[in-house]
Amino acid sequence: MTMIRRAALAITFAASLSLSVPLSAAELKLEADLGQRVLAASKPGNVYLRLSLKSLAGAARKDRAPINAAIVIDRSGSMSGERIAAAREGARVALKRLSSDDRVALIAYNHGVEVLSPSAPLRSSRDKLLKVIDGIEASGTTALYAGVNEGGRQVEAFVSTNNVNRVILLSDGLANVGPSTPAELAELGRKLASKGVSVSTIGLGLDYNEDLMQRLAAASDGNHVFVERPSDLAEIFNREFGDALSVSVRDITITIECRAGFTPKRILGRDGSIAGQKVTLKLNQLQAENERYVVVELQAPDNHRIGAADVADVSITYVDLDNGAQSARAETRAEVRFSDDAREIESGLNKPVMSQVTEQIATENSERAVELRDNGDVAGARKALEDNAAYIKSSRDIYSSGSAPASTGAIKGLSELESKNRAAANSLDSGEWERTRKAMRYDQHKAKVQQAY
Repeated sequence: MTMIRRAALAITFAASLSLSVPLSAAELKLEADLGQRVLAASKPGNVYLRLSLKSLAGAARKDRAPINAAIVIDRSGSMSGERIAAAREGARVALKRLSSDDRVALIAYNHGVEVLSPSAPLRSSRDKLLKVIDGIEASGTTALYAGVNEGGRQVEAFVSTNNVNRVILLSDGLANVGPSTPAELAELGRKLASKGVSVSTIGLGLDYNEDLMQRLAAASDGNHVFVERPSDLAEIFNREFGDALSVSVRDITITIECRAGFTPKRILGRDGSIAGQKVTLKLNQLQAENERYVVVELQAPDNHRIGAADVADVSITYVDLDNGAQSARAETRAEVRFSDDAREIESGLNKPVMSQVTEQIATENSERAVELRDNGDVAGARKALEDNAAYIKSSRDIYSSGSAPASTGAIKGLSELESKNRAAANSLDSGEWERTRKAMRYDQHKAKVQQAY
């Protein structure tokens, strides 16, 4: 089945929640919607449930959660010259963003790991950190796993519900000492996430393993960035620590209990579990005034009676960092209307929701194109990307027109996604593939987790 045909089916069969009273606790807003407000009673097909979480904390927050971070820098031989100099400057920029109450550890690794400055509040460690940063030099091989593990150990020692706990990894090369596969690094990410620690990964240049770096970040709900030029590192560190400083909610658990007749099939873009009618997901953090969303595909019951029907009970628990790190909860019940009126069904299309569903489906299609290219099928990968661009354009044309269109920002995002797929389709030859692949993995990660930068 072509991707464009799948798009048509998604548009025809997607469904939307009608929420009676959306509820929110503390400063987190929860909304649950499906792609259409009315379903065909005779054959509704598959439906997409979109949960949106938005922290309402404003930019003028009086207080923020303290940062508990470890900066882990690759100082192997490939980092020599401009790269290690840029890494040093990036670390200095990070320290400028932080206050005396924030806690930082600095770790450097090559074939071994060195704790240059153990975790300590900046009020007592800032001068030492600046001095040891100046002394970082590059040589040797790359014990990436050990470096991240030590960074995690430094952060774990001071984890608390009041802190934003984060490891920031910078590397330009392949892990070639100790555990080195994407699966092994993903497992380390999951272990750290279970203790409330996220890992953000910054890949520098064209020689690092983007699968390893992306999966490590994804497993811990962290950020992932592709930085081609060392001169951009300082700005990336600035954005990364700006992101950490804006976290207002953490330790989010989402539970979806599907009602009779609605069956969860899969979660798009994120890790989670499906057990019978229950879907469970965890998010490590949410930034102030930022929206993150989750899309779950459901199978609707066939031949349903006309009228309203319950779809799912949705609840979230989380820690509200802007309210004394108190535990909080938000919940709502979702329902949908079944009809045999074609006009009513057609008018129920929820274009804002379907624009986000399109982004997630297009991301899956992009990942399949990478697999094809990795297997040597350049022509197949090119066609997959061209078909994906056509699918995005077709969806964008529908969701940007008529009544209640998707937002200008969402439509702009789909236009950019279409352009990137077309550009990637023309950049699959051996001389361009390393850069193209890294850029694609970066964009895929951003789309899945709604990364802020």
